Amino acid sequence: MFRLKKLSLIYLCMLLPWLDISLAQAAQQGTSAVGGWATARRDSAGLAPDPRSLANLAIVQVYAAPTYGWRGKVAVHPWIIFKQAGETRYSRYEVIGWGSGSKVRLNSNVPDGYWFGAKPRLLVEHRGPAAAAMIPQIKEAIASYPWPETYHAWPGPNSNTFLAHIGREVPALRLNMPANAVGKDYRSLLNPVGLPPSGRGLQVSLLGVAGLNIGAEEGIEINVLGLNLGLGFVPLQLRLPFIGGIGSDNLQSESPQS
Repeated sequence: MFRLKKLSLIYLCMLLPWLDISLAQAAQQGTSAVGGWATARRDSAGLAPDPRSLANLAIVQVYAAPTYGWRGKVAVHPWIIFKQAGETRYSRYEVIGWGSGSKVRLNSNVPDGYWFGAKPRLLVEHRGPAAAAMIPQIKEAIASYPWPETYHAWPGPNSNTFLAHIGREVPALRLNMPANAVGKDYRSLLNPVGLPPSGRGLQVSLLGVAGLNIGAEEGIEINVLGLNLGLGFVPLQLRLPFIGGIGSDNLQSESPQS
């Protein structure tokens, strides 16, 4: 037990410089912000394909954007959008912490909208038959989410826990969540061992506070107090807390040949 505490302390000391940089940048950004969250941008970022011009094509996309305020320097908020062939609008699903009742929200925001001023990043895109085949599975995964009325920013369950659940249930999605997706590793105490968020590999996690991921998309990643550090192989990427990762773009996509 003493050795574990000592290792945890060393680990946190190694990560403090990253946190200092993140908080300093956040403080600087906060002093120049005008209007706060109520007037922050939530319009389209222009990333999602026009669903009307591609009405005959099934599309699935996953986005992540920095959370609002200083926390946006250390964590992200993700969501998923999809449409079947023949549909001319997307369905957007995400978990939002505020409000009563279910935290799982449908179409509360623009499909590819800014998240309270933060531009989203596309994590996953699938089009055509592959997307069409996984959409029913995605809907089943959304319906089976274990914590629809519970939200905790740390260690979870939260919005990242929700997307990680979908990734586990739909391995064809090939979801590669960034290392700063706090809550992606949250698991019940009754189910500490299972699949990682990519749905392919092995995860051991104690309530998302401590654990290990070995995954097809994640590579090798350790989790101490919700802070993730590891190495991804496809693509090659250093996975880091607070900033997500350094290296090749981790966009996963599959589209029909044009």
